[in-house]
Amino acid sequence: MSDPLSTALTQRLGCRYPIIQTAMGWVARPELVAATCNAGGFGFLAAAVLSPEEVGPAIERVRSMTSAPFGVNFHMFQPGAERIVQTLIDAKVTAVSFGRGPDKKMIARFRDAGIACVPTVGAVKHAKKMVELGVDMITVQGGEGGGHTGSVASTVLLPQVLDTVKVPVIAAGGFADGRGLAAALAYGAQGIAMGTRFLMTRDCPVPEVTKQRYTRAGTEDILVTTKVDGLPQRMIRNETLSQIEKAGRARMLYLALTSAWQLKRLTGASIAEMLSAARKMGHGSDMSLGQSLMAAIAPVLFQRSMISGEPQRGLLATGLVAGRLSDLPSCEELIQGIVREARGRLAALRGDAAPQ
Repeated sequence: MSDPLSTALTQRLGCRYPIIQTAMGWVARPELVAATCNAGGFGFLAAAVLSPEEVGPAIERVRSMTSAPFGVNFHMFQPGAERIVQTLIDAKVTAVSFGRGPDKKMIARFRDAGIACVPTVGAVKHAKKMVELGVDMITVQGGEGGGHTGSVASTVLLPQVLDTVKVPVIAAGGFADGRGLAAALAYGAQGIAMGTRFLMTRDCPVPEVTKQRYTRAGTEDILVTTKVDGLPQRMIRNETLSQIEKAGRARMLYLALTSAWQLKRLTGASIAEMLSAARKMGHGSDMSLGQSLMAAIAPVLFQRSMISGEPQRGLLATGLVAGRLSDLPSCEELIQGIVREARGRLAALRGDAAPQ
């Protein structure tokens, strides 16, 4: 009998299990990526918060800790994106993930280099567009997901996309255990992608004080806001988010400018580059300058939580699933537990004894 956990995802990406660790900014650093890959999953390094000069060394850092394949996430609107793309091609990473940005020519460059393109989408129309552009697989994030998210639940969006596209589909948004993996496979997905569940592990390099803020959060503490960059984002409510939610245009501009100066020190990006990124992110919307600039410099607010260990002063992106999680396993414990539970559930559905 064939192994139900051997799927198009594992075959294309070269991992043991169909479990992806998503590229959370300031969270998916080399330590977490390597721990995920060593445990049999597939990790994505978050390059969207790195300068072009930092991407190559970060890739080498991952490779110093694992021999397993891994991917890198980036955004075409970040400063130095073209240089980052060339770095990824030169480094021959296994896969790239992205949201908005790359066009057909860019995707063809990656595919010609043997690099799989695995974008994340939150709507059927975006899934169709990515297939037209030539991607290899699609991660479909339902509304339960963390950070930028849509309004359609995974249980509705996933079958919609599966019925629409012919490329392999990965399920994201609300997944955290083996029951979720079994359910995703039953829908017809080729695996699951998780962000918050991997953030909430001992291997995650995020400061303990921030991880404890996640373990204490209940579902009632998690909300979706559009105030940060004009797009819906799911976060844990804290002092900073409450301040942003109440801010008018003038206050928003002040908050954006003070954070922009810190981002300049962190990344070396010039004010002109940040303003350019802000214009690109606000293009076609009615966002104010303050909100557009806030969108461009939002990474510094996440940095306060995920690097500096000041969860009350930063932002806490999260999936709704954090409201039911209270433990911090290692990546090995997490993935092995998911695999055991998924195999058990699938065997029970078939009426078989669970494989050992």
